[in-house]
Amino acid sequence: MYLKMHLLSRRACSGLFFSQGSMATCLRSSKSLLKPRLYRNISLSCQRCTIMASWIIDRYGRNDVLRFTNNMTFPVIHFPNEVIIKVHAASLNPIDVNMRNGYGAAALNAKRDPLKLKSIRSEFPLTLGRDVSGVIMECGLNVSYFKPGDEVWAAIPPWKQGTISEFVVASGNEISHKPKCLSHMEAASLPYVGLTAWSAMNQIGGLNQDNCSGKRILIFGASGGVGTFAIQLMKAWGGHVTAVCSQDASTLMKKLGADDVIDYKSGDVAEQLKMLPLFDFILDNVGGLTEKWSPDFLKKWSGATYVTLVTPFLLNVDRLGVADGMLQTGVTMGTKAVKHLCKGIHYRWAFFTPSGQSLDEIANLVDSGKIHPVVEQVFSFSEVPKAFLKLEGGHARGKTVINVINKK
Repeated sequence: MYLKMHLLSRRACSGLFFSQGSMATCLRSSKSLLKPRLYRNISLSCQRCTIMASWIIDRYGRNDVLRFTNNMTFPVIHFPNEVIIKVHAASLNPIDVNMRNGYGAAALNAKRDPLKLKSIRSEFPLTLGRDVSGVIMECGLNVSYFKPGDEVWAAIPPWKQGTISEFVVASGNEISHKPKCLSHMEAASLPYVGLTAWSAMNQIGGLNQDNCSGKRILIFGASGGVGTFAIQLMKAWGGHVTAVCSQDASTLMKKLGADDVIDYKSGDVAEQLKMLPLFDFILDNVGGLTEKWSPDFLKKWSGATYVTLVTPFLLNVDRLGVADGMLQTGVTMGTKAVKHLCKGIHYRWAFFTPSGQSLDEIANLVDSGKIHPVVEQVFSFSEVPKAFLKLEGGHARGKTVINVINKK
């Protein structure tokens, strides 16, 4: 009887070993139940690595909610396609400031816990930051394209724990090998803005290297992270780019390849655009009143497309709840799409989409010298609150990067 129970417990323990990476510490203490061949080819985190340094928030609010801790729980691989990355550099995006303030909390919590199995406000403590460049420390059982020691970059979806910490977990489908020509500080500036622009212009807008040559592209908010990337992407594909920004960013716009630069401070933008030929594609990073008049500068009945990154989706869900918010968003989107279609143009919304495959293509463009990172300022890991204040001040001229390795 004792022997039978011992065999059953051994099988159960072995099954737990293969299904749950988080059981590694427990199973290490039960070596007598496991033969070496069961874990010979599996990479496991150091048993002593149970906590790490991280910047977190325990509630939503202004910049004073940011808190540094040395006791953040070390990330664990829960699924076989995940990896643990040692973060060398991260960068900030406007979504980080918005998330700190609580924007999108309802929708993101619904994504984190769709069945509402966890306690209320279970997202705390929450680590912000979407971009990461670093080195893989551990791989899940189903990860075949990467191995420990690989230098990678990624943009982590906003419903997951962020990258302003020493280590972060990412899906193998979200990561890509870092461009060889970039340092970690440079590489961390590109994934989120690059994938956002890629989603808007390629996946939603339908532009690519085969059909973009000679097309006229208009970009609002061109001096920010998404704008600076979009200019370079369109020029790499042969497009003619008009950038709208303030006059003090015009030199940067020209350096990135913009053919025309419109200064929104020097006069009415619509009047200045009337002096130029109509456009085939508009990317709107500004929203607001710009959406009301800018589609008029597209070529009618020629397949021209207006894509905006400023949408009411998260705001609707925060205000109305998940079901009613999604319904209201669908009605708004459908109404606007039909309205503009009747005028002979396509109207679209675009969102950030995590994709390791798209990052592979972006990495090729970077290594070929067609896209360059635009880093405005680098902060040390101890200066994260200053970095948030800098970003919150607006008027970005590229990206704000966090040197996570530099703790001073």
